[in-house]
Amino acid sequence: MIDASYAIWAIVGMGAVTLALRALPFLAAPWLRRYPVIARLGHFLPPAIMTLLLLDTLRGASTANPASAWQELLAVAVALGLQWRWRRPLLSIAAATLLYVVLRGSG
Repeated sequence: MIDASYAIWAIVGMGAVTLALRALPFLAAPWLRRYPVIARLGHFLPPAIMTLLLLDTLRGASTANPASAWQELLAVAVALGLQWRWRRPLLSIAAATLLYVVLRGSG
């Protein structure tokens, strides 16, 4: 059996490492802004990562249930359309998610 103090210190250590890793980008931001490569990556990487996540999700969802692939594609189209028109990520994500949940719940 694991000693209670060992478990507590292990959890505290993991929490400290997690907090440090999450704070690091904010602490390093002023220093990193001086480099044009970092600025370019800041504009290029978020859409690229979101695209990869989207494609992986669509691939997994369509393989799991091929008959309902239209639901995922419709939600993606709504998200893309709203984002293109209003450039409000929260609106795009919320509306597409709500549509997807409604479509999955009704069909």
